[in-house]
Amino acid sequence: MTYSTRGADPATAPALLAPLDQMGAGLPGSGLSWLNELRAAGRERFAAVGLPTIRNESWRYTNLRDLAKVSFQPAAPAAATIDLLPTVRAEGQDGPRLVFVDGRFRADLSSVDGLPPGVELLSLAAALTTHSDLLADHIGRLAAADDRPLVALNSAYLADGAVLHVPAGVQVERPIELVFVSVGTEAQATSCHPRSLLIAEAGSKAVVVEHHVGRGAGTTLSNHVTEVFVGEGATLHHYKSQREGGGAIHLSHIAATVATGGCYDNFILTTGAKLSRNEVVSRLDGTEARTHVSGGYLVRGSQHADTTTVIVHAQPNGTSREVYKGVIDDTARAVFQGKITVCPDAQKTDGYQLNRALLLSDGAEIDSKPELEIHADDVKCSHGCTAGELDDDALFYLRARGIDRDTAQGLLIGAFLSESLEEIAEESIRDAFQGIIAGWLEEQK
Repeated sequence: MTYSTRGADPATAPALLAPLDQMGAGLPGSGLSWLNELRAAGRERFAAVGLPTIRNESWRYTNLRDLAKVSFQPAAPAAATIDLLPTVRAEGQDGPRLVFVDGRFRADLSSVDGLPPGVELLSLAAALTTHSDLLADHIGRLAAADDRPLVALNSAYLADGAVLHVPAGVQVERPIELVFVSVGTEAQATSCHPRSLLIAEAGSKAVVVEHHVGRGAGTTLSNHVTEVFVGEGATLHHYKSQREGGGAIHLSHIAATVATGGCYDNFILTTGAKLSRNEVVSRLDGTEARTHVSGGYLVRGSQHADTTTVIVHAQPNGTSREVYKGVIDDTARAVFQGKITVCPDAQKTDGYQLNRALLLSDGAEIDSKPELEIHADDVKCSHGCTAGELDDDALFYLRARGIDRDTAQGLLIGAFLSESLEEIAEESIRDAFQGIIAGWLEEQK
């Protein structure tokens, strides 16, 4: 998808950039010329284009106009007490975990225990000092500020995030957890712009689980960018749950590249935030590369959840699979935009895409836009898109057997979502995400 100055509003830029001028040289790594250039280019680009508007085809269903009306201030380094952190681990188990509060690393809540020798897991702020060359070679290569305004804004504020580097041939057995906590206050709307980098070298394997949660009832803006490099024959499982608070705005862009024989496996579960948009761009740059881009979304009230994906088959014999399912209640709105592009050289491509939505009320809305763009003649690609209500016959069948309506409805919704959850390869994580769904259903009662 192309993002141009057409369909953007430069008038929205000053309000979002004003706090940056007050920060001056206070951002980490200010002595690095490549980083200064990246930040300056991001600032210049966002100042020129501002926020995307609904005139931009990719943003026609998601309106960000209200962001420019809010006086966001960068969240101060948080000393907030965090009593309980989300996890996919069984009680009593530990493992590697980085925790960020309002976009800043919290060493007191983090641990790198259990990592194999050679694996590096650290905050981006620290990596700017110890791994500057690694960052210079990767940051900005996949997520370009020139065609995505929110990436440009993220680059302008670039300060902290997670960095994972798995050397060639190393397999990380324990899931690596990245926890991002937004602490909202009613007194002031706050913003953060985390930037993360995940690198899996040739023949390596790792599982990364992101948790995005919120505290407080204030207005928060989280604008995340993650760049993912999967080497030859490497496998990276990348799972994410987004459960931010009712006043949150969650914007995320993930850009991944997969080399020959590699696999990038992505799953996103969305239940939180007032407005959210998850963009995933996965490019298969090697032969026989694979990507799985799947997820689920459950929204109610007046929530708005946008899922936008792009899968690019650039080389032959690539395989992609995408299964997204959503449940929408009250007057909530969901958006699914999924595009598969098959380049001229990508013969023998096998691409599959499915999006299904379940509408629980008359006011619920889904905008679905599946796309196939095929420039090769020897491919197997398909996509499907449906939206509907709960099956009255199935509901009657369960009620007739003494099951109350709420429980019966929960059983049917759980069964509906099970197909997307099956895309999660790791059983413990699948169970944890099932628990999140069960909690959402319990709140429905």
